[in-house]
Amino acid sequence: MVTGELLPRARAGDGEAFRQLTEPFRRELQVHCYRMLGSFQDAEDALQDTLLAAWQALDGFEGRASLRTWLYRIATNRCLNARRAASRRPAKQWDIPHIEPPEPTGLGDIVWLEPFPDALLAGPETGYEQHEAVSLAFVTALQVLPPRQVAVLILRDVLDFRAGEVAEMLDASVESVNSALKRARTGLKRRLRASDPPPADSPAEHAIAEKFTRAWESADLAALLALLTDDVFISMPPMPLEYEGRAAAERFCGAILNGGRRFDLVPTRANGQSAFGTYLRGATGVRHGTGLYVLTLSGDRISGMARFENTVLPWFGLPRSLPQR
Repeated sequence: MVTGELLPRARAGDGEAFRQLTEPFRRELQVHCYRMLGSFQDAEDALQDTLLAAWQALDGFEGRASLRTWLYRIATNRCLNARRAASRRPAKQWDIPHIEPPEPTGLGDIVWLEPFPDALLAGPETGYEQHEAVSLAFVTALQVLPPRQVAVLILRDVLDFRAGEVAEMLDASVESVNSALKRARTGLKRRLRASDPPPADSPAEHAIAEKFTRAWESADLAALLALLTDDVFISMPPMPLEYEGRAAAERFCGAILNGGRRFDLVPTRANGQSAFGTYLRGATGVRHGTGLYVLTLSGDRISGMARFENTVLPWFGLPRSLPQR
């Protein structure tokens, strides 16, 4: 009924009517674009492109599918175009001052990955729980798959669109959609590491987060290492350096925490996971934001740490610096 009232007004050029039509889908479309692109900034750009394209093409909306399905079609194809353009942000060199980078165990290709604030998560989640469907591991694995497979996997397994709907969105046959989904599932399974995280915001998750905070703020490297799994994996987009295994993690964390550097952590949430803004205590007492860590948990241990630059802090409502205590 609401769509029936607003659609004619929007087609006549009423911007407020168009906003009311599309606002209920805005956040879930943003999350969809993020899954497709792996970048918070690129997702926001794709969302704006989607809404502009929808505004310009509104006369062509015939109502054969729902408005939501029509918007997902536009958003998916905008994201496919963005991925095919290969306009990815280049890798950065190590730029943490006064610290020599330890030798990495590998160099990653997915350097454009960015965290997504939990405060912006919205939309129906079906085939996957919300935590898994936007986790850093899941989003990273998607970036390695061919773009069309990514689109099909998200639309079918995460958002539960029917094969016929997806085929129409992608101007493809149902057979090709089913084939792409099968290949995508195989590729995803091969790239996802097994984990068994505690429920989000559970006492078990809070306990690990508290132990991590105490160890990091006190620069207790032994306590920190005791929290890590043997195969812990550390990444730091947009720098390509990767550290896998407890020995490599010891080199990385030791380099960050040694030399009398002390940090304060401010908890937040990203990608359905525990996250922390890190603030370096300065000589004047002012604490300067140095980055954001997102933890991947497995059981009662930390199996992954992703470190992002301090430019992401405002996305989480965190300041660039904290005053004196």
